[in-house]
Amino acid sequence: MIDRRVRYLQLAFNDDLRTAAPIVLGLPREERILVEAGTPFIKREGMAGVMALRKFWPHGLVADIKTTDGGAEEIEMVAGAGATAATVMGSCPQETLEVFIAACDYYGVDSLIDMLGVIDPLAVMRGLSGPPTGVVLHLGRDEESTRGKAIQYRHVTRVRSKFNVAISAAGGVDLHSARSAIFNGANVVVANIVPPDKPWRGIPSDSDVAGMARQFLETIK
Repeated sequence: MIDRRVRYLQLAFNDDLRTAAPIVLGLPREERILVEAGTPFIKREGMAGVMALRKFWPHGLVADIKTTDGGAEEIEMVAGAGATAATVMGSCPQETLEVFIAACDYYGVDSLIDMLGVIDPLAVMRGLSGPPTGVVLHLGRDEESTRGKAIQYRHVTRVRSKFNVAISAAGGVDLHSARSAIFNGANVVVANIVPPDKPWRGIPSDSDVAGMARQFLETIK
């Protein structure tokens, strides 16, 4: 389970299993590394892809399903595939958030609310009968190139003042911004593994990802 007192590196795989498999197998077996089956990865590979990552990785495995409805059924699927955490969109109906969190509790899966596009994460949290495991402050990939847009770290203090939850920082995270995320109170930094032909920020999939992971862990410890 994700512990808000621990600082984690989450590596997000958004391509396919063929790309992800050798990288995951080569990662240091470090409990502070969370492997993420990203949304595009799951759309390509399905639950079979999540199961494959579970075979390759013994520690935390995040299924970034971005649930918007049918929270209980989707959690049943990812829990059965071996995920230890899953995401739901903070913009979805409160009923879905409640069902999602309850299903995560039932199956022993960490519940993460993705606040992509949400103006006031604290308002979403206040409407819930019980908190999730964590909140994801997320700058979307399509937003990365927009001048002046950044992860809104001001929400870390606002959320933490009311709720004892983990805070993830996701979106265009490199070594420099990982330091900034930790400085601003996040305890999970999410770095995308990016194919070399894509424009997004992150760790190139054709680089020494294991070596970069060690640098990240040293930076955020």
